[in-house]
Amino acid sequence: MIERIASLLPSATEILCALGLTDRIVGVSHECDFPPEIRGRRALTEPKLDPRATSTAIDAAVRRLVRDGLSVYRIREADLRDARPDLIVTQEHCEVCAVSFAEVEQAARALLDAPAAIVSLKPNRLADVLADFGRVAAAAGVDAAGARLIEQSRARLDRLAARIRHARSRPRVACIEWLDPLMVAGNWVPELVELGGGTHDLTAAGQHSPAITWDALLAHAPDVVILMPCGFRLEQTRRELPQLIARPEWAALPAVRNRRVYSVDGNAYLNRPGPRIIDSAELLAGLIQPGHCAALIPPDSWEHVPPPSADGPGDGAAAVE
Repeated sequence: MIERIASLLPSATEILCALGLTDRIVGVSHECDFPPEIRGRRALTEPKLDPRATSTAIDAAVRRLVRDGLSVYRIREADLRDARPDLIVTQEHCEVCAVSFAEVEQAARALLDAPAAIVSLKPNRLADVLADFGRVAAAAGVDAAGARLIEQSRARLDRLAARIRHARSRPRVACIEWLDPLMVAGNWVPELVELGGGTHDLTAAGQHSPAITWDALLAHAPDVVILMPCGFRLEQTRRELPQLIARPEWAALPAVRNRRVYSVDGNAYLNRPGPRIIDSAELLAGLIQPGHCAALIPPDSWEHVPPPSADGPGDGAAAVE
């Protein structure tokens, strides 16, 4: 029976907790911060860069590490040894999202006296995210809990689709996953936009998030722009807004002219393929189709980004415009 679980990425921690396994978690990644009861658990990883730096600086640091064949994170070996997990949940989806799968395998063999099962998640689309709920549940021996979580998630998505069914228009949406260099969200985000009543033609569902030029963004002429830098909370994105708004192309975007630019908490939502991916779908729907879904927006999850002439960021508690 699985009694001691190590989670090396935030979305896995959220899955484990949603499955009722919080008490079995003996170690987490340095980024795991939800649900609140997980805070203070032993951290088994640490970054090799400053996650509070600007998007430009973080990108440069990541490129240097990857160029040199190095991981962006390291395992805290003594803590992993002391945690003695019999199940480790990690990922292979993104080389800059968590410790690499190869490093986890190597560390588990070298540091643990007893072998640990390793579940590695690699979701690319929404269906993969839901399937991972079942994979983690099966590995932990709680299959029924996994089936319930999947069923509950699908039911919420069905209710969301019912709200959107009678929307009169489907605005063009640009979800920006990184600010400098400019990148648009891929993977499951295009599907979430479609579920939320918009269109996201800048990248295909299941595709990793690509870089985009400002000319391409202008040509797309998005009706709605949603800033969701991966790993950034609202205040971190807010600090970088002046540089973004100062670009000459910014004011030419239809979304800017129509005051339909929003910043969302990219640390909590959209970029974590765990149970809150359903909250993320509802968040997008509320911003894209406020007449149908504004009531679904999670509290404190977004801010209105004013046009360049305004004084500063709006209040996320205000009504969606």
